Amino acid sequence: MSEITLEQITELLCQQLIQFTNNDEVTISSETNLITHLAIDSIKLLNLVMEIEDHFDISVPLNTLVDVLTVQDLANLIYKIKSSQ
Repeated sequence: MSEITLEQITELLCQQLIQFTNNDEVTISSETNLITHLAIDSIKLLNLVMEIEDHFDISVPLNTLVDVLTVQDLANLIYKIKSSQ
């Protein structure tokens, strides 16, 4: 994958997260809370992480997810991992 911006990562995450919700009317933005707004439980989060790892060709250490609350937090983490490669 060529160089990707933080904004592109955030947009891709918002698109991927739509499939994790059971509500087509939900609007996902960078400030959306993964747990309280999208009701993503630990199993869904692990599935999401696996998809993210495949899509971005990265490895996301599970301990780094502790501080991830919003879509932006997750985008920042992915961008940080991608930038360090």
